[in-house]
Amino acid sequence: MNNKTREKLKNLTTKPGVYIMKDIDGVVIYVGKAKNLKNRVSQYFRSSVKPSKVQAMVDNIDDFEYFVTMSEMDALALESNLIKKHQPFYNILLKDGKQFPYIKIDLKQPFPKLEITRKVKKDGAKYFGPYFAGLDVREIIKTINYAFKIRTCNNKITETSIAKRECLNYSLGLCNAPCTKRVNTQEYRKEIDKVINFLNGNDDEIEKILTEKMQKYAENENYENALIMRDRLKMVAKLKQKIVANLPKDVSKDIFYLLNNGLSGVITYMAVRGGKVLAIYSYPCTDASLEEEQTLFNFLLQFYEDKLIPNDIILSHELSEKELLVSSLGKKVNLITNPHGINKTLLEMAKENANIYLDKMIEKEKLKYNNTLGAVKLLKEKLNLKEVPFRMECYDISNISGTNKVCSMIVFKNGEPSKKDYRKFKIKTVKGSNDFASLKEALTRRLTRFISQNGTSFSEKPNLIIIDGGKGQLSSCFEILKSFNLENDIEMISLAKRIEEVFIPNSHVPIILKNASLELRLLQRIRDEAHRFAITYHRQLRSKKQTRSMLDNIKGIGPKKRDALLKAFGTSREIANADVELLQTVPGINPALAQTIYEFFKNNPIDEGIEE
Repeated sequence: MNNKTREKLKNLTTKPGVYIMKDIDGVVIYVGKAKNLKNRVSQYFRSSVKPSKVQAMVDNIDDFEYFVTMSEMDALALESNLIKKHQPFYNILLKDGKQFPYIKIDLKQPFPKLEITRKVKKDGAKYFGPYFAGLDVREIIKTINYAFKIRTCNNKITETSIAKRECLNYSLGLCNAPCTKRVNTQEYRKEIDKVINFLNGNDDEIEKILTEKMQKYAENENYENALIMRDRLKMVAKLKQKIVANLPKDVSKDIFYLLNNGLSGVITYMAVRGGKVLAIYSYPCTDASLEEEQTLFNFLLQFYEDKLIPNDIILSHELSEKELLVSSLGKKVNLITNPHGINKTLLEMAKENANIYLDKMIEKEKLKYNNTLGAVKLLKEKLNLKEVPFRMECYDISNISGTNKVCSMIVFKNGEPSKKDYRKFKIKTVKGSNDFASLKEALTRRLTRFISQNGTSFSEKPNLIIIDGGKGQLSSCFEILKSFNLENDIEMISLAKRIEEVFIPNSHVPIILKNASLELRLLQRIRDEAHRFAITYHRQLRSKKQTRSMLDNIKGIGPKKRDALLKAFGTSREIANADVELLQTVPGINPALAQTIYEFFKNNPIDEGIEE
């Protein structure tokens, strides 16, 4: 703890509020709320043993700020806004944006239809779902449409409007045509009630209707429609497989289980609707709250922003702030934290899924670490680098016969691409195809920007610069480093393609990294990414140049007038051969502009053999 932090801790208030933790660069890494700011913030800086992820966050704290609020509810609202604004690394962030699909029925309409939505709004409509665990919401709606005569069109149908004729669905017996008033609102509502009954968990009626239709089609030798009914019955059977034994059909619950091993964590969510498990999804959790219950509290606040809230929510942890959570959700809910019977069974099911996900996540994180930060550390060891190359830059040249020369600069941070830091150079001073000179120009421009601290990506110092090439390219580029007196601050290597030799400055003997080793694969990924980025930029420039017309060089000719001229004459050559009077016949071309065009082509004749 530095002196600045120690002094701030002394002056902390005991009032409620929000605190912001920052790293040495001033980046917000955590936002939290507190009933008592002094007690809560001080806990982070005590010498007591903390969970690994909390300690990792504390180790990165250089400074903190705080805001006093009138109440805990105000602190909750401010905390939520600040998390959205700063996206701190150590806060729970539902980054994958997973939005489950729901079925919406707007009963305020006289003839409602079934709609698919991913956001639940407080608009008075009925919402059913979410649907996720192997269930396709479109297939469910299709099954409903074959069983009940509900409209599928997007027409706005009121009690007074009337269409000229019915659509094909009426003829097929799939809709009772409210558009032509073949059914009134009361009769249509009876069909909607049957749909609602099915979506609430009663499968018996829809199963009976579809079975009868299938048998009828089969008896009439209409086997195509019989097969369709059979497929719809399979959908109903799939729904039945999701039924939870001993659970009433009208029961809806959400279950959340938080599991972590101190460093990695997961929250598994299960949705039970109409007695069926409709959704199971696991979220990786990196929250650095001091208590697990606070992590779960923070997750629930974000999770229920635009989702359906059931009457019962089963939780793996006791919450000390139950009343605050219920108030923030805006709905009276029953928070069950010590479940028994079927609720305990559901929580155990969520726990089992959480365990499976956490095991897979740990394995995945281990593999990712080995291929990124682990490989970076190996690279330092194998190449005898002075420091771990947390930021690596690689440069590559692309051109065709010396034209459209470009250089790419790609950046890897902690062994991963940092695409926001990528930069591209259009080579300006080099004539012909000279990769040595082009690399020199690009590197000179980059290092000049570093010295002057000009530009977000350029102002950061690379730990290692990688040149795509052999000993010659490395020697040439290392001279640039020396000219800026940076040869002791920034390390440089080159990677030669033929047998993947690594060259270092002031040595004629290449380093041969073990084939398929993590460190060599990392260098190859960086080199290949630089090549890809350079080629892409080169192609963009070439394409732009090829599609550019000579007309773009004439003052007063914009895209519209250029297109009008090309439409009238076909090619630039024909325009160049036209006289002033003929040019004036094109819409938008006045006498003065026609004269300008004529003079331009007179002074800039189109070369023979160049087809415009």
